[in-house]
Amino acid sequence: MMIDEKKRNEYAAARRRTNVSNFILDFIIYIVLAFVVIATVYPFWNTIAISFNDGLDSLKGGIKLIPRKWTFQNYSNLFVTDRIPKALIISVSRTVLQTVLSVFCTSMLAYALSRKEFVIRKPLTTILVISMYVNAGLIPGYMLIKNLHLLGKYSVYIIPCLVDVFNFILVRTYINGLPDSFVESARIDGANEFKIFMQIIMPLIIPSIAMICLFTAVNAWNSWFDTYLYCSNKPKLHSLQYVLMSFLQQSQNQSASAADANSMAVAASAGSTASKSTPISIRSSITVVATLPILVVYPFVQKYFVVGMTIGGVKE
Repeated sequence: MMIDEKKRNEYAAARRRTNVSNFILDFIIYIVLAFVVIATVYPFWNTIAISFNDGLDSLKGGIKLIPRKWTFQNYSNLFVTDRIPKALIISVSRTVLQTVLSVFCTSMLAYALSRKEFVIRKPLTTILVISMYVNAGLIPGYMLIKNLHLLGKYSVYIIPCLVDVFNFILVRTYINGLPDSFVESARIDGANEFKIFMQIIMPLIIPSIAMICLFTAVNAWNSWFDTYLYCSNKPKLHSLQYVLMSFLQQSQNQSASAADANSMAVAASAGSTASKSTPISIRSSITVVATLPILVVYPFVQKYFVVGMTIGGVKE
């Protein structure tokens, strides 16, 4: 009995030590995670606060989490012309079309090159992978777009982006993990390849489809350099990001040609009540406008990121 009692006491003591160790470890982990959350959220929250603060007052600094002088003038200055609504339509339409068409074409190509009976699938895959690592350069790319007569046309936003090699690798790797019996049974039932792809393969690769949809949509929404290269002389084809970038440049140029920023801050502190946008306030409001749509969409597809990055880690 004495031996059993001694063992129980030792077991209880060891369990208490384990509980204390686990508590300390959990506490440290929570502290680290809290620090990571603060370091991640604070910069964007501070940007929102500056975007709603008076532009001249923002020059004095010291704005942390809450605007010191509330105003909507920064956003009013962005939407004062009809350039923003028109550019918003262009950006939304190109994002939707590019996402749908690119995901469909990339997935269909991935299915074709995942079939073992396709004789030249390995050479074609090798060429595609090489094209991902070796870029021809800016000038050859521009000449190609020019020779295809896509300069100054809306289709320049869609056609060059129909196939993304990185997304192709992700989808093909996911398809390679599916049992061949699905395809074989469908062929026995008389289904052709397109029907197999649409009715058998597509429903099975929804996680990878959702992930590349997010990648494609984010790239399309944030893109402005293609507008600068191919459509800068076509105002009706300007994307939202390009218009916001031009607003920021105009604001910075005006600030550089105007009085010194310190004198503006002094004027504001002396009692000036005029609400004027400055480069820092314009930049903050532009960041919020450009980021908000992605923040709205991201929570609905974030669960597919882990799956997508896992399947992308293994390649043939």
